[in-house]
Amino acid sequence: MGPSRTTESADFPWWLVAVAVLLGGAYVAIAFDDGARQVLTTLRRGVWITVLVTVVSFFFASLVGLGIALMSLSGSVVLRQIARFYTEIVRGIPILVLLLYVAFVGAPALVAFWNWLGLPEMRTRDFPLLWRAIVALVIAYSAFIAEVFRAGLQSVERGQIEAAQALGLKRWHRFRHIVFPQAIRTILPPLGNDFVAMVKDSSLVSVVGVMDIAQLGKLTAAGNFRYFETYNVVALLYLTMTIALSLGLRRLEKRMERRC
Repeated sequence: MGPSRTTESADFPWWLVAVAVLLGGAYVAIAFDDGARQVLTTLRRGVWITVLVTVVSFFFASLVGLGIALMSLSGSVVLRQIARFYTEIVRGIPILVLLLYVAFVGAPALVAFWNWLGLPEMRTRDFPLLWRAIVALVIAYSAFIAEVFRAGLQSVERGQIEAAQALGLKRWHRFRHIVFPQAIRTILPPLGNDFVAMVKDSSLVSVVGVMDIAQLGKLTAAGNFRYFETYNVVALLYLTMTIALSLGLRRLEKRMERRC
């Protein structure tokens, strides 16, 4: 029996209407304010850096996280211990501290090791701050994403895996055709939450000088002393991206539920 009309009316996304009115009103106000409009024009350059950092970091963090999750479920004790060590160590370090460590300790050490190997000489400044920040976010988020993948993979019934083994399917085929398609339904919601969180945490890269929205906002406010307008625009841009992303992920989840 489907939901009643009363229930459907109560579930109408009034919150989304309120958000749309809020964001629309904010952008209209910016359009009629010369100072705020100039700030928006300046900060738009940082949107592409924020998107680049978020997408690239999340893609590689997901790959590393999946690898760590598979190691944690491996039959090898050594691989399981390595996966647990990595996860616990990385999750125990604040992202900001990890970012600073990778940018100003890890990167110089890597360059020194590169030169020690006798490879073409490289200087620390040849390792862009943007990519140091991306590496740090990949390391930080891969530990959390690994736990998401691990929980999702373990949610698949053992009986189906044993049935696939009885049919003679190899490990990779079992994973590809049996385990992962079922696990993804469990994995997608928390993975989407991590993606939204990374959009916001990408603002941390501003502390190492990457010209994202947050860094451009800080520099703009320091130059025009219009902190109220500048940081309102900064918050508006992040809110627009996270709301749009959340809606897209929610729609994807519903589409997958209808297919199941």
